[in-house]
Amino acid sequence: MTKKIVASAITSANLLAGVLALVCILGSSPRYHLSALMILLAAVLDGLDGRVARRLGIASEFGKELDSLADLVSFGVAPAMLFYGLGLGELGWPGLLGVLLFVLCGALRLARFNVLNIKTYFLGIPITFAGSLVALFALINLSPYVTMHLYLMLAFLLLLSWLMVSKIKIPKF
Repeated sequence: MTKKIVASAITSANLLAGVLALVCILGSSPRYHLSALMILLAAVLDGLDGRVARRLGIASEFGKELDSLADLVSFGVAPAMLFYGLGLGELGWPGLLGVLLFVLCGALRLARFNVLNIKTYFLGIPITFAGSLVALFALINLSPYVTMHLYLMLAFLLLLSWLMVSKIKIPKF
């Protein structure tokens, strides 16, 4: 029983890091750096939960579904809202459309992953990778030496959205 709780606790920590990333964006003085760091922390936790579950021999359908729900928040909603707060909101409907498309494509990517259950490769880039890239680009953009043009941010988000739902085969290592 204790073994099962360990993997679920790590997945739950991933989810909570994603929620904290969202909380950091909200309010009168957003903390974009901290939001990006919470997303990257969620990525570390996401890499850990599956390894722990396999090592302890407790991988389950429940864990897989919980992981997907956590991933949608931490690597879909939180990164999209981070980019929205960093400037995509200023673009009006194109920025909003980019954010919505990123979240939708992330959800579709996760659903396809759960249904197909392919063991040797990923079909499209994983949402964890896409969301982590958004967080890294946000940190770069927050640097006093770099400012990314808003339309470049939007194009990047749209490219990642397409890559998540693409049929590109990426080997699993």
